[in-house]
Amino acid sequence: MHISADMLFWIQQKRWLLIALAIGAILYFFVPHPQSLGQDGYHILIIILMTLILILKEPIPLPAIALQLIFWQVIIGGSTANEVGGYFMNDAVFFIMGSLMLAVAIVSQGLDKRLALGIIRLTGNKTWRIVAGFTAISAILSSFVGPHMVTAMMLPVALTLIRYTSKKGQSNTGLIAALLFSIAYGATIGSIGTPSGGGRNVIMMNYWAEFGSGSLSYIEWMKMVYPMVLIEIPITTFIILKTFPPELKVLDTAVRHLSVEVAHAGKMSWKEISSLGLFAAVLYGWIALSEVYGLGSIALMGIFLYLTFGLVSWKELSRGVNWGVILLFGATISIGVQMKNTGGAAWLAEGSVNFLQNLIPNIDTLRAVVSVGLSGVLSNLLSSSATVAVVGPVVLNLGGDPILLGLASVISSAFGYCTAVAAPACTIIYSSGLVKAPDFLRAGWKMAIMSVISLALVALVWWPLFQ
Repeated sequence: MHISADMLFWIQQKRWLLIALAIGAILYFFVPHPQSLGQDGYHILIIILMTLILILKEPIPLPAIALQLIFWQVIIGGSTANEVGGYFMNDAVFFIMGSLMLAVAIVSQGLDKRLALGIIRLTGNKTWRIVAGFTAISAILSSFVGPHMVTAMMLPVALTLIRYTSKKGQSNTGLIAALLFSIAYGATIGSIGTPSGGGRNVIMMNYWAEFGSGSLSYIEWMKMVYPMVLIEIPITTFIILKTFPPELKVLDTAVRHLSVEVAHAGKMSWKEISSLGLFAAVLYGWIALSEVYGLGSIALMGIFLYLTFGLVSWKELSRGVNWGVILLFGATISIGVQMKNTGGAAWLAEGSVNFLQNLIPNIDTLRAVVSVGLSGVLSNLLSSSATVAVVGPVVLNLGGDPILLGLASVISSAFGYCTAVAAPACTIIYSSGLVKAPDFLRAGWKMAIMSVISLALVALVWWPLFQ
């Protein structure tokens, strides 16, 4: 039998897809389900195992991984097509779609240089203060609009400063890394601050509602989590500056060039002012009205107004929005709920507790270790949203307070500092080609230790005040 070169090449490229399918087939046809777990629950766990392999190795695009999540639930997972499809008509999915569209709408107005000059007017032209300013602004903005949007807005700002400080034959690798990581890590630590800071936050809120575990309002979430964001901002700045010492202590030349460029652009146009005003209205709606109307409906209402007033075109939205992300969110929410409904989440939770209870006899400590440890480790391998989608149902079946355990899991899913692919902000700065994959590990392990300590501090000192 002759196998063509093209076929061999395809097999080589897709070998992890074939391995995932082979593992799934062996488990499905030849390995019986555990007595303590029903057949549908076992099949859902097989689907999740195949999906984890595909996400880790990515032999096919992420949207294709989302699609296989959907049809496997119908074929072997015991779900109906309408049941799985219903999870896409969900406020969490509407929120992700709306927030991605808002990011495109705001970036399309070209506010990045004005934002850069505004930050520098606050910080001055000393490098350490600019890095601190980038970290703080990225963290605060991403806590409301998510790390994708903030990194997309701030990256051109940093690239502008880098361009103006680069000279022929001069290597400013420390300065470049400090500026870019201040954006990525600032956006990542800020994304836990409010429900609208990231898709994983909305996924957990959706799980609380689906599992009947209670709820948190937008303001209640902020009260419990935002102190951790504020604690981490100065420490993150310190870690970045120590890990990547900038070669230049003052960026006066770059600041002068930027000031001239913004001056040439003239005053803010009515479109820029209207865009900012409309976004402020959406933000107010998220804070004050989300419990009544939902985060997703408010985001979509904002996009409707952006389109109505001509602040963005549908062509720009359809070209700029990553529709695969929306598919992935709907698919991960559906598989998470099926984990709970089929008993798979409870089985995994019980197994984790039984495995670790001899090492950690205190049940509260054990629950904390499982929720934080599992989410923190997986967040460096998967996206934070995929981590919460998989770990969330397990954590909520551990017993104890589902709100506190859910918050701990969501927060630790933001600890994906060590790889370029885990956090969206890290992926975006890595795509610039100016930082290398080992740079993430150099700073990431320090960030992870700092974040675990900060979470422990907030959980032990701050959260008890709300009980």
